[in-house]
Amino acid sequence: MSEAKKYPTPVTNPETKPFWDAAAQGKFLIKRCTTCGDAHYFPRSICPFCFSDKTEWEESSGEGTIYTFSLMRKSASGPYAIGYVTLKEGPSLMTNFVDCDLERLAIGTKVKVVFKPTGGAPLPFFTPV
Repeated sequence: MSEAKKYPTPVTNPETKPFWDAAAQGKFLIKRCTTCGDAHYFPRSICPFCFSDKTEWEESSGEGTIYTFSLMRKSASGPYAIGYVTLKEGPSLMTNFVDCDLERLAIGTKVKVVFKPTGGAPLPFFTPV
């Protein structure tokens, strides 16, 4: 019987605490700038587009599309895939793909966020819908 995969505990700080608190409730948050209107990820207080500090937390649908990915067939921990997902809300983010047949991943595949437990807040990953 194989042992369940262990994920590292995320390091939190006051700026990202709302993100990790929401993750513990199964919610995926992004930030939206109220000055320019653009959504961004990773969560930070300054908008990366217009540099305004007028940003607000917003719950993402957690749904997106694979923009690109890379399959690592040989590693000490076994095969895995990483890539970029473009969320329905606009931002793109790098992630690992889990709970799927890695050989069936394709650019354009619809995916959704899934949370994996750690010793602290759960980590978000994506899996095909």
